[in-house]
Amino acid sequence: MIARVDATAEALLWIDRLKAKHGSLVFYQHHGCCEGGAAPVCLSEGDYRSSRNDRLLGEIGGCPFFMSGHQFEQWRHIQAIMDVAPGLGSGFSLEAPEGVGFFTRLRFFSAAEIEQLAVAGEPPCAA
Repeated sequence: MIARVDATAEALLWIDRLKAKHGSLVFYQHHGCCEGGAAPVCLSEGDYRSSRNDRLLGEIGGCPFFMSGHQFEQWRHIQAIMDVAPGLGSGFSLEAPEGVGFFTRLRFFSAAEIEQLAVAGEPPCAA
């Protein structure tokens, strides 16, 4: 099965550090309205409430990764790959006080991968 979301080794290390500090985590990929707004936000599991339109794209580091249904329609043919870099992340994201920020790299699926995803069906709604 083709993963709609993935993470670099460095991002996975930061996820493990944040889980040790904050417990279970959830990621939500923002569509962005300002600088830094397109970065995934890392939240404690209890601080995220999915909407009926949110899509669960998969898991990274054992943590669910969500995106709005509207954004999913725009990113349907793209794999989201979470990475991390020095600097300040989103002010709401748990990694920001650590001096790093998560960001998303994009990779277009090949025609064969798109066909595999179609056979497997769309990711479920979060609600």
